[in-house]
Amino acid sequence: MNSPDAHSPDTDTGAPGTDPTCSAKGCRAAAVWVLAWNNPKLHTPERRKTWLACEEHREHLSQFLGVRGFLKDVVKLADWVRPEGSERER
Repeated sequence: MNSPDAHSPDTDTGAPGTDPTCSAKGCRAAAVWVLAWNNPKLHTPERRKTWLACEEHREHLSQFLGVRGFLKDVVKLADWVRPEGSERER
């Protein structure tokens, strides 16, 4: 899923020594939120993909996913438990 100006979720949160950063295009701020989403036309109902958000971009990224009916949950990064079958969007 691409947006002309909204997102570039390219941070590898699993890389050793890297802190998770916001998925908003050009933002390098520390991630505070996990936005779990699912495109029902492409994914099974239980599958979750994720974007990360800093405080500044949480609402914008949530709205982007929400208006498309993709947003399933917004959780503090510290409280996030990755469900089986979820993956970080790149």
